[in-house]
Amino acid sequence: MPRISTKSQKNIYQQTREELGLSREKASELLETIPPERIERIESGKFTAHPDEVMRMADKYGTPQLCNYYCANECEIGRTYVPEIKVKDLTRIVLEMLSSLNSVKRRQERLIEITADGVIDAGEVEDFILIQEELERISVTVETLQLWAEQKLAAGEIDAEAYEAARQRLKN
Repeated sequence: MPRISTKSQKNIYQQTREELGLSREKASELLETIPPERIERIESGKFTAHPDEVMRMADKYGTPQLCNYYCANECEIGRTYVPEIKVKDLTRIVLEMLSSLNSVKRRQERLIEITADGVIDAGEVEDFILIQEELERISVTVETLQLWAEQKLAAGEIDAEAYEAARQRLKN
């Protein structure tokens, strides 16, 4: 049985590994290319994980949210441009999406008024910002839905073969 750390502030990589009941040695075997010493350094915060290491952990641990966490919190560019996605249940995701879509629909005419002349003047800036924020909420909700689907695929709760076949059919 793996030794469980008593450290109170565990990072997401250590929490994920421990939730799976893996020692660093077993995790290293599963990850294939990351030695236990490197895992310890990443988990202790001595080193930042490389993107390829995070992708491997996300894949082998079945936790795609590690990629979003990395991009939103550790990547220099991502900290500016990638929002951290919080995992939610499907019902909540759909309700948030519908709420945001309804809000944008109500503001649609105002957006047309603001942008029709190609200039956003001082009297239009506040409304424009509010519309941008609502559109950003939709974007985050779409990303949340995508992460939800990736988690369900990784957990085997969605048939990965059927999912991929449907995606391919819809692309053509």
